[in-house]
Amino acid sequence: MLRRRRDTHDDLRWLSARAWTTRWYPQGIDVGIRDGRRTLAVSWFRQDPTGKHLASRVVLIDHDRARHIDIALAIEDEHGELMPAQIHTGGLAWFEDRLFAAATGQGIWEFDLSDVRRVRGRLARRLRGMSGRGLLPRTALVAVRSRVHPVDLRCSFIGRAFDADGTPLRRVLIGEYLRNDTGRIGEYSIPEASDDVFEPHDVFAPGIPRMQGAVRWGERFFVSQSSLMNPGRLWTGRRDALTRHAVPLPVGCEDLALDPEGRMLWSLGEHPRHRVVRGIPFGSIGL
Repeated sequence: MLRRRRDTHDDLRWLSARAWTTRWYPQGIDVGIRDGRRTLAVSWFRQDPTGKHLASRVVLIDHDRARHIDIALAIEDEHGELMPAQIHTGGLAWFEDRLFAAATGQGIWEFDLSDVRRVRGRLARRLRGMSGRGLLPRTALVAVRSRVHPVDLRCSFIGRAFDADGTPLRRVLIGEYLRNDTGRIGEYSIPEASDDVFEPHDVFAPGIPRMQGAVRWGERFFVSQSSLMNPGRLWTGRRDALTRHAVPLPVGCEDLALDPEGRMLWSLGEHPRHRVVRGIPFGSIGL
């Protein structure tokens, strides 16, 4: 990846077919720790020419080195065979070894990053949504779904919540992408025990169409709004008084992630040839 730092933002750009392919689309983002290093996680989904979802993956990016690895997302069928996770992965929330992905219309899917497996050959190709006999990829790293969490929302995206001092909370914001302004955002505690469910604390409709991501820092909410081929819009403020911020988001903006250690608000653009992973300094958004 190519990294460019400016006063107003920190950009990472793909130096491969990922920058323009119409088979894979980036969607979700969050920040976590892998092997002791601060790491960005970006989710992608693969589709065929008709728009049918074929597979999904998470790309883990070493922020300081601008290097990345791919992890295919998979489920086990009734026979224990691995199958590709055919979901939109519209947002990510990363807690230790637990990765939560928004599976639009299918709740929140949880994947176990403590048990990433390496598979080979035909299975590797299948889990990456590929057909044919091509030579690559010969192997694939795979994270397997551990649970499905039903949530009474469309589950288009998921983001994290922090206290005003940057302390991470065991809470997430789950929201709905709708073209009209009736989409909702709910705040939930994540389940800790195997029989727990996402516990709702608050659900509200901010009146913003085409919402793509939401996070919270203290009493301030941040919501991303896409605008076709125009720069995305950032809304911020208390839940009942969100106003548009002057800082633009990437064209085709998607999910949001707060990064207390790096003091960045992260987002990304999904459109081919406009794809970027962008960090916006906290100082630019008043944090």
